[in-house]
Amino acid sequence: MKPVNPQDWQMCVAPMIDVTDRHCRFFHRLLAPKARLYSEMTTTGALIYGDQARHLDFNAAEHPVALQLGASDPKDLAICARIGQRWGYDEINLNCGCPSERVQKGAFGACLMREPELVADCIKAMQDAVSVPVTVKHRLGLDGTTGYDFVRDFVGKLFDVGCRVFIVHARHAILGGLSPKENREIPPLRYDQAAKLRLDFPDAVFVINGGLTQVDQCLEALSEFDGVMLGRAAWHDPAILDALSVALGHRAEPAVESDVLSAMTQYAACQVSKGVPLRVIARTMLGYAQGRRGARQWRRILSDQSLLAANDPELINQAWQQVAQ
Repeated sequence: MKPVNPQDWQMCVAPMIDVTDRHCRFFHRLLAPKARLYSEMTTTGALIYGDQARHLDFNAAEHPVALQLGASDPKDLAICARIGQRWGYDEINLNCGCPSERVQKGAFGACLMREPELVADCIKAMQDAVSVPVTVKHRLGLDGTTGYDFVRDFVGKLFDVGCRVFIVHARHAILGGLSPKENREIPPLRYDQAAKLRLDFPDAVFVINGGLTQVDQCLEALSEFDGVMLGRAAWHDPAILDALSVALGHRAEPAVESDVLSAMTQYAACQVSKGVPLRVIARTMLGYAQGRRGARQWRRILSDQSLLAANDPELINQAWQQVAQ
């Protein structure tokens, strides 16, 4: 088992379904040069029986980039971990935190926390199949299991088989009656429970996720955890990635807006030439002008289907003129 460097997980962008596709990750990389970027959750069935290129293709600029898998069969997970490594991913992450009904029906995601021995078998199978780190993203507990012992024992089982990186969403998951969005908001944040894990497993890396929306919050969290993972905040206000990168010394100065726009325009032109609709790329940038005058016009233009239909990447620069003015 190769040792892991905690610095590699100091700043992460969460896997988000229908958000962190390869276009979004390319955009986030322009703002956060050293952040670890995570793919959307991909099921093993989609990789074994589906179009691998559609799910796995990414730009080399995205490194370090992690593939998050959703499943509960050790054999299938080992196959897909090997596929992910072959495609060049720097990490394979197992989803043990998603509370959606669709995921529950597939018997994976957060409900896997009820079966720590099965999860340990999954982790071990993936570790035997690849040389890149195999990590897990999980919650603090499920439904009525709010005591610390539950998550401690869960982490302990995985630690025993060699897992050394744990991404902890600092909320419990309520699997009956709450939507995924409500599960991100209603269960209370318990950073104190997550911090106990780091004390009990000092040889492991712990990344905290959930409720982090400000740079100061992230810096404070880094006094107790090895890393922070930003979720919806990075989607709604991508500038936080830029600001946190500067605060952590990942870059000396904030990204130059004209450079970001130029890079995205060139990227969009390349993707459009391959048949990717401009709207798919433009939507990743909708939050870029958040909090600035002209932000509403920026979003309106980049959401206007009649304008996007022309597939002209210059629309990005035209929209930014509303902000610049």
